[in-house]
Amino acid sequence: MNIYVGNISWGVKDEDLRDAFMAYGEVESAKIITDRESGRSKGFGFVEMPNDDEGQAAIDALNDQELDGRPLKVNVARPRRPRAESWS
Repeated sequence: MNIYVGNISWGVKDEDLRDAFMAYGEVESAKIITDRESGRSKGFGFVEMPNDDEGQAAIDALNDQELDGRPLKVNVARPRRPRAESWS
């Protein structure tokens, strides 16, 4: 299950995100998305959990819970939409 995590505090690292979700099951990956140029967090990330039941338990438990002073927004990630070509 691919899980979207939003409203992440600037100080939270990938490992912090992984640790929060590991309380609910196996975590395949945890990645906070960063700006390419500055390297600064964009305030959201994704967690992959191989077991859907554990993933849903993590979503249910962590949505609106505070991590580093900010309430997380946690839900199932929607598939990426293809980017529109901006060619003329």
